[in-house]
Amino acid sequence: MVAKIERLADIKGRYDVVLCDVWGVLHNGVESFQPAAEALLNFRIEGGTVVLITNSPRLNEDVSRQIAGLGVGADSYDAIVTSGDVTRALIEEGPKNIHFVGADWNQSLLDGLDVTCVEIEEADAVVCAGLRDDENERAEDYIPMLEQAKARDLPFICANPDIVVERGHKLVPCAGAIAVLYEQMGGSTRISGKPHRPIYEAALETVKAVKGSFDPGRVVAIGDGMPTDIKGAHDFGIDVLYIALGIHAALYARSGAVDETALETFLAEHRMTPVGWMPRLR
Repeated sequence: MVAKIERLADIKGRYDVVLCDVWGVLHNGVESFQPAAEALLNFRIEGGTVVLITNSPRLNEDVSRQIAGLGVGADSYDAIVTSGDVTRALIEEGPKNIHFVGADWNQSLLDGLDVTCVEIEEADAVVCAGLRDDENERAEDYIPMLEQAKARDLPFICANPDIVVERGHKLVPCAGAIAVLYEQMGGSTRISGKPHRPIYEAALETVKAVKGSFDPGRVVAIGDGMPTDIKGAHDFGIDVLYIALGIHAALYARSGAVDETALETFLAEHRMTPVGWMPRLR
């Protein structure tokens, strides 16, 4: 059985660095989880380094402002690395005429880049940061656009690999859901965020810049997304602490209580063995 961890402090002696997910661990898009922020603050007070690692398509300074508005202070972390940060390199290396998919506030992803936003018929690539209206749209609404992209073999650059995230007490779709559809159609995707290596490489480079030399074996990732946070850390060779009452909670929890047998089955089905699990980070 994967051990239940009562507090982050219970395993702090094993790790010098935490790579912590943001959406689903520190907040749900509407309110912050203060015990989680306090756990990271205490880890830092006792000498640890905390880098937030998120699949948000926003740049790190935008995420910092967002979570501050939800009540997560900058004293809970040393730095932030976002999927938006690492995706900008893909955009810079790609074609200059792009068809951009995302809400208006996602446009900051392109700030300062030498690209031109055009209609799909004129594009040489698609850049997707999210759905234009994730409250009312589904990924399937973008199939006609994807069919046009596939007919012309356009690369699809995905700035947020998450399939869904929590927003309050519901799940809303993310750019990753559209990317999955394009892959199923035979389209070519370019993704840097979790679970892919570039964002972990960027996060560890950030740790080095903050902390200096460190032991990679004393790094633990914290997250709630099985195909992103957990698989990504596992594939990269980093220990991972699973937060159970996140996006997968409906599969093994009722009324906020985790059925440990059902959770164990869930982890076994995904062939993942985290160093432990917590209902919520605290």
